[in-house]
Amino acid sequence: MSTALDRQIRPIYDALDTQSNKSAVLACNKVLKKQPNNVLVKALKALALVRLQKVEESLLLADEVLAKKPTDDGVLTAMMHVLRGLGRHSDIVAMFETAYKQHPQNEDLGTQTFFANVRVGNWKAAQQVATKMHKQFQDDRYLYWSIFSAVLQANDMATPEALRPVLLKLALRLISSGNTPSYFNPDRFYVHLLILRELEMYDDAATLLNHEIGQKICETSLVCDEIRRDIMKLKGACKQEGEQAKVKILEKKDRNWLEFLSLLDATFWDIASTSEPASEDVKAAVTEEIAKTRKVFSEAATVDGLKDRSGLLALLELEKRTKSHGLWTDACEIRMMAENYFSQFGDKACCYEDLLPYLAFEGEELEQWTSFLNSRKSFDTPDTLQRSINVYKLLRYNLTSAELTPELELARAQEYIKVYLDGLKFGVNLPDTELQPADDFAILVGHAYVSLWKLTGEESHLQSAAATLEYASARSKQSYRIRLLLIRIYHLLGAPALALDHYRLMNVKQVQTDTLSHLILSRAAMWSLAPLGDITYMSECMEASQIYMSNSTETAEFIARAFSTERYSQIIDFIEFEDRLDNSLQRDLMKVEHVRMRVAHEPLNAELVDMELIELKFIFDRIHHDNRDFEVIPNYQPRCQPSFNEQTLPLKPPGAGWLSAYLKVYIRAFQEASDLDETLPLRERLVKKRQEEIDDLSEDEKLFYEYTLALSEWVGPYHDYVRPPPSALLAEAAKSNDLKPGHPLKSMAAAANGSATNGHSKKDEEPPAVKESPELIPKFFDDMKSRFDAVISGTALPSELLHIVATTQEAYLLFALETVRFKPNSIIKQYKFGQLAQSFKDLRVKASSILNEMSTVLAKLGEEVATPDGRKAFVQASSSIQDSSGFDHDFVLGVAKKTTDARKQTYEGIAKGLAKVVKNHS
Repeated sequence: MSTALDRQIRPIYDALDTQSNKSAVLACNKVLKKQPNNVLVKALKALALVRLQKVEESLLLADEVLAKKPTDDGVLTAMMHVLRGLGRHSDIVAMFETAYKQHPQNEDLGTQTFFANVRVGNWKAAQQVATKMHKQFQDDRYLYWSIFSAVLQANDMATPEALRPVLLKLALRLISSGNTPSYFNPDRFYVHLLILRELEMYDDAATLLNHEIGQKICETSLVCDEIRRDIMKLKGACKQEGEQAKVKILEKKDRNWLEFLSLLDATFWDIASTSEPASEDVKAAVTEEIAKTRKVFSEAATVDGLKDRSGLLALLELEKRTKSHGLWTDACEIRMMAENYFSQFGDKACCYEDLLPYLAFEGEELEQWTSFLNSRKSFDTPDTLQRSINVYKLLRYNLTSAELTPELELARAQEYIKVYLDGLKFGVNLPDTELQPADDFAILVGHAYVSLWKLTGEESHLQSAAATLEYASARSKQSYRIRLLLIRIYHLLGAPALALDHYRLMNVKQVQTDTLSHLILSRAAMWSLAPLGDITYMSECMEASQIYMSNSTETAEFIARAFSTERYSQIIDFIEFEDRLDNSLQRDLMKVEHVRMRVAHEPLNAELVDMELIELKFIFDRIHHDNRDFEVIPNYQPRCQPSFNEQTLPLKPPGAGWLSAYLKVYIRAFQEASDLDETLPLRERLVKKRQEEIDDLSEDEKLFYEYTLALSEWVGPYHDYVRPPPSALLAEAAKSNDLKPGHPLKSMAAAANGSATNGHSKKDEEPPAVKESPELIPKFFDDMKSRFDAVISGTALPSELLHIVATTQEAYLLFALETVRFKPNSIIKQYKFGQLAQSFKDLRVKASSILNEMSTVLAKLGEEVATPDGRKAFVQASSSIQDSSGFDHDFVLGVAKKTTDARKQTYEGIAKGLAKVVKNHS
């Protein structure tokens, strides 16, 4: 590049670097006036336009640059970013391949071509490029790129089963014939072991691992050691692994928990490796091994003391397995070990989780364990406070059903409150960024009140839980666990706005949105005020979806970097991560929720129908991964009760069956409302019901599902008859395209004269006979009205009431969607569907009347809930916590006002939304 041109282009780069994209476009235009054929400047301008989201202009420039077949590094780099922003990943590959063919001696172009194929997962082409580069430049790095690309191609689901061993054997041959042995690099050694494992050549792998260099690599590389363990297990060398683990634990003082597990597996191998009943000789041999292993773990525990807890935990696990195999001799051994563990590590926050698998005590053992714990309560120092927290958690875990009475649970809740307030003194001077040491006591309070609610059905206990947890949250602003409990409780109380506030205060970011967004977006349409114009929950769906949009690009870049630095052990993890996000169950559950809210919010026009139909069909056959995290919600409920998560779920969490059912509902409805031509096989699949789908639905949703099937079956034939033929649609599309600037549509010819008449054509066959609506359709609205009246007159929570309302509204919207084609009078007259239109009108009147009644009742509830009397009732219901200092009347009143106002907002908003939906579609 000349100095003069460099001076002209430098401002463009500076503008792009500072995100001043408009300035970059102006600078590019200035240069292009004098040099209209400058390919680099055109590429930079296209990049600026992409960032400005001016897609059409950037597409034209990108095509111009690609037509020049660029080879300059600056142009290629700029175009890579342009095409990535436009989603044209295959064009990136083609661009670099074309450049590399023009300059086959350019190593950098070869590398970029390889990476381009890697980013799109084109492993076959990547392997071919890497092989060519190895032959040309004689660099072993390219050989291993070729080898690992072959491995990834073998693991690809699209690769035929018969081809997979061929690819792996090719990779093994290449790695065996390389100039440098694989063990000169840990990651290359990992690739060698991986191939041998996949080919089930365990003896060859063991030979490598038993070599002195192989042993040293496994000592320093965790990934190599992990695959070594896997190979030895597959080889059946479990006892050999146990002996090595024993040496590492005793002589090398290795405290990797995997070593303890290896020794435990080896100890019980003779019994666990067979399904046949063990003989007395085998039992005797295993009992002898148990004694030896117990001695090893005891020695490790003695040597470690308070420095490491692995030895004591291993002893507990040993006794648990001994009992499970029927070789237990001392019934009190586990309890004594648990007491010993608690005595040494009871002041650790992990103590409760560590001991949980071993505490299923009964009878006398439970009495002695309880007595032991009760003697360990102390609140003198922060360490003893943590020990006391563990005492209370462990005591609660082993409560029996007889001890879970309302009176006893209320007494426990008040005790938890007292010790929580006492424990706050240890965090008086802590900054807001720190957690309060006594937070877990507040969480125990929440658990106790939720348990009381489940025992009595009284909403007042949920209100007490909310007040307590709000108090704790104000003093420990970073405690996400307290906020998790509040999210669940506020949903039960019908205050979704407060639940959303706490969710946002958790600052959930990046991949956490995939694992945690279900907390706020599961069945979000039930809480949404979208019909009223409030798109808060719709926006939350869009924000939570950002991780999926950026996943493919970012993860592809990580994979390319891992190849560049030869971190082969990371690549498979990145690919799995990408796959789990691309096929996330939560991703598509959010998509369905967004569609449900969008249908309630926007006009039911062709743009909405066709766009959503295409997107929903795209995910219909996807195989999903459920990445949702339910374990993150704290659970300190007794083992005889359901978990806190299960207790506080307003409805059963939607799963793959729920998703499949709702995809069928909306794809079927959009298909019938759309003018797009559909194939018969998909239609047949849409009407098939699977038990998995039914099991995942609530009782109201099951009625809704049957209603949608009946509705589609009834109106389907009329849609098929009225729908314009494809030729008419093509003609209309071509006509519309002629009015737009730019290139004409390709492969779309206008229909012949006389083949279309205002979007509709004359039919040769007679229209289908008009039938009365199936009884199930009007009955559905009657059933939902009955359900609504029953819930209103009972003591159900707002969540149940709103679920009924949302389901009824959704049924009405789907009815509107299915009948929107028949609204124009011209259609009714042309096809003589007057009787059908009357049936639609009768149903619409009936459904509208029921929805208007629901709207009136909800509006009245909204007026009642946020009155001074309503807040007073909340405060009185929480009287059990107001005896403690801190939970005074004013504080509880503030929580009451916030909660009742949020509930009022929900009731009134949904009431107005119902009225608006009825008005829009009447």
